[in-house]
Amino acid sequence: MLSVSLDQARYGCNLVAHGVFQEPSLYTVKALFILDNDGNRLLSKYYDPELYPSMKEQNNFEKNVFNKTHKADNEIAFLEGMTVVYKSSIDLFFYVVGSPQENELMLMSVLNCLFDSLTQILSSCAGCHGNRCGSNAGGWGKNVERRYLLENMEGVFLVVDEIIDGGVILESDPQQVLQKVNYKSDESPLSEQSVAQHITEKLALTTNVIQSAKDQIKWSILK
Repeated sequence: MLSVSLDQARYGCNLVAHGVFQEPSLYTVKALFILDNDGNRLLSKYYDPELYPSMKEQNNFEKNVFNKTHKADNEIAFLEGMTVVYKSSIDLFFYVVGSPQENELMLMSVLNCLFDSLTQILSSCAGCHGNRCGSNAGGWGKNVERRYLLENMEGVFLVVDEIIDGGVILESDPQQVLQKVNYKSDESPLSEQSVAQHITEKLALTTNVIQSAKDQIKWSILK
């Protein structure tokens, strides 16, 4: 395992096996996961079906990454043929994984967007005792903790999905991510009224079908 600083990576990035340079692809992110300070998985997404397809392989990879990075002061590591960028906060470790030829700065932009977005969301939730609010009551970086993350997993998944889709980077601006997440959180596609209306329409449709069948039977008998 080779660990270097991000500054060092700026000049040595994109090296792959046999010393050949390759162009990065659109599918920049291979995996993303968040671990606690014991290396236990809290959230993970693998976007490449050929990369550690089984749960056991994923867990082994995550444990290996954690063991090699949780005491390191660097921001980037090359491990098991993958490029891994990472950062920690209190009792959480954030990782973004890409292929060897990917630009580490692109991966780092994803990591920073994820971290900054969650920092604001979790700090806000901490400041209002678990209720989602628009203010950053907790202050940036002060409440990015395991307990707040676990209490707000729905928002965490929304953030991840706004940043990455199938390994493709959609957004790297935390403010844009938060705007989209807040919009989706405020949506209520199935309110109590709409649910009741939906059930009523289904019952009416069923009643009409039954009545139509009865009428057909009646006319058949009369004939």
